[in-house]
Amino acid sequence: MGRDMSNRSLLVSFLLGVAMAIACVFSYMSVDPWNRSVEISSWRMSGNSDSNVDGANETMFAPNSDVDHAQLAPKEMPQTKDLASLLKSAAMDDNTVILTEVNEAWATPNSLLDLFLESFRVGEHIEHLLDHLLIVAVDQKAFDRCNLVHSHCYLHKMEGNYSSAKGFMSKDYLEMVWNRNKFQQSILELGYNFLFTDMDIIWFRDPLRRIAITSHIATSSDFFFGDEDSLGNLPNTGLLYVKSCTKTVEFYKNWQLARERFPRKHEQHVFYKLKGEFAARFQVKIQFIDTAYCGGFCQLRSDLNKICTVHANCCVGLQRKLYDLRNIMEDWQKYKALTVEEKRKGDFHWRVPGKCIHAPRQHSTKSH
Repeated sequence: MGRDMSNRSLLVSFLLGVAMAIACVFSYMSVDPWNRSVEISSWRMSGNSDSNVDGANETMFAPNSDVDHAQLAPKEMPQTKDLASLLKSAAMDDNTVILTEVNEAWATPNSLLDLFLESFRVGEHIEHLLDHLLIVAVDQKAFDRCNLVHSHCYLHKMEGNYSSAKGFMSKDYLEMVWNRNKFQQSILELGYNFLFTDMDIIWFRDPLRRIAITSHIATSSDFFFGDEDSLGNLPNTGLLYVKSCTKTVEFYKNWQLARERFPRKHEQHVFYKLKGEFAARFQVKIQFIDTAYCGGFCQLRSDLNKICTVHANCCVGLQRKLYDLRNIMEDWQKYKALTVEEKRKGDFHWRVPGKCIHAPRQHSTKSH
């Protein structure tokens, strides 16, 4: 009988063990499958697997998982989010994004990137526009620096080395600006309007307020002659708004194709030459923004009560641009400190350009 009792005890223990194992299996299966994937991925990343996991497990994470990516090793982080996701997160309610482009030379500390971002913070009610700014880096170091100072960064690497400052109209410069033109076309094709701004433009007020709702394309001007609709104005595509539609996509496609008609010319020159032809062919309304609002060193207007942006155009050389733009920032701060009455009088003027002093060329189609 003692032996029977012992056998029964062993049988009961065995059955209890089986029941517990089954319960564990069902408990595990009830866990959200994405959470299980996270656990498996974390286990692999912790070194408990012999597999090569460099970037291999990025797709294991659900879009809305609770994984803290900041805790992962840098090599496990994706190099950049896909463009569509970034555009969606940065876009305004009307699907407009602000774009700029930067390389390593312009992204280093105390260079143009820092000055550009600071201008939004000291401008009049425009700091929120940083939430809608997508910075496009053309090299890895610029992308890494962007991620330290801004929330929307995209790596758009090109073949070749574009990290250093490029001489105006050099082969690398031309490749860079035409590549940028092609990238802008891809933004339109994804259904987003954009306001592109060169990084050597500092912002004090919102230039979007100066763009007519009927305009398909709006560009700043090196020289503005009084009529926003006149094709006789000299454009500067460093500040360029384009509305996404079939007309503007076709405009861009033909703009790219026209490069062959104008070898060794930059995209702004081709725009200047063909703006009338293209506007008529594609029924595109082009607006030229008054330099009183979006000015630059080519034609710097003095009414600080109107100014939205200032461009270091008609100026060659990074250090010259930095010197004069920093003085522009100092002048703006002094203007902000004036009383309402002093501002109304309009007696305050810029001290610059200084190192960017130039002899104006009224019929030039180039600026830098």
